Amino acid sequence: MKKLLVVVLAVLTILSAASCQPSGGGKGAPESENLEGSLEDILSKIYETADVSDNFREWAKSGLETKDITAENVEYHLGTSDIEYEDAITSEPLMMPSAYSLCLLRLKEGADVEQIKSLLKEKADPRKWICVGVDPENVYVDSIGDVVMVVMSDEAGEALHNAFLALKG
Repeated sequence: MKKLLVVVLAVLTILSAASCQPSGGGKGAPESENLEGSLEDILSKIYETADVSDNFREWAKSGLETKDITAENVEYHLGTSDIEYEDAITSEPLMMPSAYSLCLLRLKEGADVEQIKSLLKEKADPRKWICVGVDPENVYVDSIGDVVMVVMSDEAGEALHNAFLALKG
């Protein structure tokens, strides 16, 4: 009888320990929804897959440049310096005849993504170019995992936003 009780207790202990393991057979936390690749790779995928006009697609290839967002230029690009991020880039015209900006940020681990998106929506300046601007309705702020996108464009904002969201796959 004692042997049976010991066996039953051993089985219950094993089952209890197994039920406390994270999903995935004890291999840690479930895979995150973060986008793979560099911000430059993500930007390229957005431009490749966006449903935009041929003219915009050609302009994106030859008329835009990608630059790092730094402590010195963060307020110009994002409207605030109150965001902690690991990496950030902007894609903007080489010359400023038109109002257009697409920024990508990879946030630091544990960042409050929703709060940051709200702050960006509030602070991003659709008139930062002084002589030209974007309708505030055409400022899109969204995220996939730890990557946040801010796009300001009257012509292609919605298409670029949709292409970004499609990367969630």
